Amino acid sequence: MNTMKYRIDPELQYCPQCQDEYRAGIIECASCEVELISGSKMLQAQERKARRLEQRSMEITPEDELVDIIKGPVLNIKQVQTRLAGEGIPSIVAADSNSCGKGCCGSEVRLQARMTDVQDIMAFMAREHMQTTGLVDHDTSYADAVFDASALDSTCPACGCSFSPKNKICPDCGLCF
Repeated sequence: MNTMKYRIDPELQYCPQCQDEYRAGIIECASCEVELISGSKMLQAQERKARRLEQRSMEITPEDELVDIIKGPVLNIKQVQTRLAGEGIPSIVAADSNSCGKGCCGSEVRLQARMTDVQDIMAFMAREHMQTTGLVDHDTSYADAVFDASALDSTCPACGCSFSPKNKICPDCGLCF
């Protein structure tokens, strides 16, 4: 579990996703573009999370329903497992039947966790992805744009530039289609 404690001021506003702090009166997180919550609501959410983590056993039993979270080289999987444990989420490393399970032969292993912890794992993985890829500072509002060669104009999914689909390259960022 993350042992670093931050002081939450009940009079300030906080982002429920990135935990950035804002002065009273600000209503939206500049990075996440989500509605801020009061410091008192943030404290309540942290207390609920702490109670839930205290009740969570770090031991996985044979009765637990397990799901695969990710698959990859053993060193990568062990790093993710360590970070999950730091968040109070237990997991195990599992090997396929044709693998030695140690990663020495280049085989991949699977990280498994309890089905009941999947929601917390997904939230953790989303935060990790945003932080490690730099997407926190990137405008992803055009990410769902689709290049359509038969349309009158297209929107680049990388930068949002509008251009004629006759061009196979975005004139703004150089993305090729």
